[in-house]
Amino acid sequence: MASKKTADAEDRQPSGSAAEAPDPAEVSLWERLDRPAPAPRATLTPQKIAAAAVRIADADGIDAVTMRRLATELGVAPMAAYRYVSGKGDVLDLMTDAVYADLQLPDHLENWRDVMRAHALRTREIVLRHPWLIQISSPQALRALTPNRMAEAERALSSLDGLGLDIDAMMAVVGTVTSYVHGAVSAECAQYSLMREQGWDSPDDLRIALGPQMRYLMSTGRYPTYHRYLREAVHKDDPQWRFEAGLDSVLDGIAARLDI
Repeated sequence: MASKKTADAEDRQPSGSAAEAPDPAEVSLWERLDRPAPAPRATLTPQKIAAAAVRIADADGIDAVTMRRLATELGVAPMAAYRYVSGKGDVLDLMTDAVYADLQLPDHLENWRDVMRAHALRTREIVLRHPWLIQISSPQALRALTPNRMAEAERALSSLDGLGLDIDAMMAVVGTVTSYVHGAVSAECAQYSLMREQGWDSPDDLRIALGPQMRYLMSTGRYPTYHRYLREAVHKDDPQWRFEAGLDSVLDGIAARLDI
């Protein structure tokens, strides 16, 4: 393995003395991929690696994504992918970038609120389609500086430019909306994951399973407002409504606080 990685690194080095070449460990994945390929090779590409890894994760979970499983899925030798990635960390970055390519928003959106709202709704759709994103979001938070994620951050920030806010306030707005989306969608994904694990097909199955605990807690009389929610709520099984209601509350608060 060591000799192959050394040969690969030499293939990618620029002309000149060895002292002028950057340390491969200090060169980001994206810089490496932006460089011209040293020579045409087999049909394996970073895009195909990402697509195969996403298929595996969507079907069997993020833990199923291994270099050996990828090689099998792609029909290549186990070492072939190492021409493009250094290990699973790079694969996770490629996967994240690939799925966030779907986040592109319509060009006609210009108002900051329209951009933020569309961004939040689209992010929810992507994460619900690829729930493994939630699993890697915390440990990968600092690694997820991918071209498509940077593009979405740029679009969100630029929608706030020219409104009289300093750059710190602009970033705080983007971070606040992002935090709401992450928290709300994480809770939604956790419920769906529990239902799948237990074989529950609907929210009614979940309520039946939790019924004994809930009945006892409500019988104590300590939670009258929550009890009212259980009796009167009409959107208990409408996560889309709950998400949008919370999102609009966040956006209303930002608009009022910053007068934008």
